[in-house]
Amino acid sequence: MIARIQNLYLLLVGLLAVTSMFFPFWSFSAGQIYLISDFAVPEITTAGYAFLCYAERLFSPLTAIVAVTAIFLFKNRAIQSKLITLALIFFVGDLFAGLTAAHFMNLHFEAFGAAVTHKPEAGFFILLPEPLLLMLALKGVEKDEKIANAYKRL
Repeated sequence: MIARIQNLYLLLVGLLAVTSMFFPFWSFSAGQIYLISDFAVPEITTAGYAFLCYAERLFSPLTAIVAVTAIFLFKNRAIQSKLITLALIFFVGDLFAGLTAAHFMNLHFEAFGAAVTHKPEAGFFILLPEPLLLMLALKGVEKDEKIANAYKRL
């Protein structure tokens, strides 16, 4: 089970997804510092922003759970491939929710005419290697499938 390279990739994805929950995703500085994070309580309560902050809280743990679950399904490569694809979809949802929440917060500050500086934080950069690792894990599963099919022919 551990000897398969895709399990290492999936373990790294799980660790990155869990780690990204503890760091802020984006920060805004408008007199005081506002953070977009999985555990931060949204200070701005516009409907779209609050919904996206709560959606972002779901996607990171779901990505980690699905990636770690896929490790233990190494005997069923079809289900493992589907779970890796599902983890990739959860990653896209996490990234989209975070970036959209940052966009809504930026619009909120621009509406008041406040001078705002904003920048991505560590949580954003921790998420970035996840799709590459998931794609590498998917290629590893496909490679295992080819090897298994070659042995079946003999």
